[in-house]
Amino acid sequence: MTGYRLHIDRNWDRYVGELLDFLAIPSVSALPQHAPDVARAADWVAARMRAAGIENVQVLPTGGHPVVYGNWLHAPGTPTVLVYGHFDTQPADPLELWHHPPFSPHRDSDRVYARGASDDKGSMLIPILAAEALLRTEGRLPLNVKFLFEGQEEIGSPQLGALIAARRDLLRCDLVVNADGGQESEDQPALCIASRGLCAVQVDVRGPASDLHSGVHGGAVQNPIHALVRILDSLRGPDGVIRVSGFYDRVRPLSDEERVQIATVPFRDEDYMAELGVPALFGEAGYSTLERRWARPTLEVNGIWGGFQGEGVKTVLPAEAHAKITCRLVPDQDPAEVQELIARHVEAHTPPGVRVAVRRLEGLARPYRIPPEHPANRIAHGVLEAVYGRPPVYVRTGATIPVLAMFFSLLGVHTLTFGFGLPDENIHAPNEFFRLSSFRRGLEAYGLLFERLAGLPTG
Repeated sequence: MTGYRLHIDRNWDRYVGELLDFLAIPSVSALPQHAPDVARAADWVAARMRAAGIENVQVLPTGGHPVVYGNWLHAPGTPTVLVYGHFDTQPADPLELWHHPPFSPHRDSDRVYARGASDDKGSMLIPILAAEALLRTEGRLPLNVKFLFEGQEEIGSPQLGALIAARRDLLRCDLVVNADGGQESEDQPALCIASRGLCAVQVDVRGPASDLHSGVHGGAVQNPIHALVRILDSLRGPDGVIRVSGFYDRVRPLSDEERVQIATVPFRDEDYMAELGVPALFGEAGYSTLERRWARPTLEVNGIWGGFQGEGVKTVLPAEAHAKITCRLVPDQDPAEVQELIARHVEAHTPPGVRVAVRRLEGLARPYRIPPEHPANRIAHGVLEAVYGRPPVYVRTGATIPVLAMFFSLLGVHTLTFGFGLPDENIHAPNEFFRLSSFRRGLEAYGLLFERLAGLPTG
């Protein structure tokens, strides 16, 4: 691949300039005022794909933010891979904490600072440029490639599932390659093999018809806040075990091999505590910290409110109290079923004197796992070892990537996560950045990955 690498070297300054142009588009999918910018980013991606030599490029409407599709399908007898990424970003608030404006990309030596730099515009641009470099130097790609880049990942991809279902024939493939990922560190590669699912509920507790004077009525009427606290406390024990009946029934236990894989990842509880600024760690007994973060389900209270919140004292017995709860789920838990189990638990543990409703919130996502021994993982393992000079570790993410389960359920294929962001690059936080060394390394790795995936079994 000497010609491929020379092409990257000769065009490096142009590639960096294009990354800066891409990052300057404020494609914030969560804010309605930025919808035109998300559409502009889609047009930018489509134009860059056409310039790379990718064919049949089109911006597809979804009823929300658009997606961009393109392909190159001139390698008969080889597998077809679908490369996925996203060009939308998180909001940049709080703006006052940024050292430079978040959508005025700032280069400082090896780092490019901008919202979306690491998540996911830097990694997303890499496979487009890799395809261009191969087409310019080899005249062809070594396998068939389709591209699907979306503009709504940061809001949970609400319309993407329907688009995939409606466009199954267009998106049919043997493997998905997910560019929305990262490596363990600058010198330690990683293969992410699992992400957790998600469900959410809101608990609404109502007591009297209106707020009451706590002196006149206190002691005679159930306080909704007290009732809510008792309900919430019943959900999880002091040992970290979730006490919702049936919650663990579908949880796939960790095998000895999986626990060994997780244990090989460099990690120290003491470093983690110092990073977070906490005096101690807490979680489900019987599991390591990484096992709890990556491979065990959770139930967390994300917000609780009710009664008087202002300065001073207002002697009120509130009429209502509320809490939001989210659960991160692992194979083979079903998000809708977990919502129902929580609702039943809340009903069974509601004290007298209040009425309780559990609202099932939107944004359900199933957990996802690709077997470590999947042929694509074996190929990617060799690619990363060749590029980094050391073998990758197998990691997981405790977060949720809804599209991975969508691809598996709707297209029937697994997803290889192959991105180049790093854990310290402030994604979703002020002063997000992306290393240009990772950008360069990613270009080399994608060229090699495309070459070796040509030997992947089809079907």
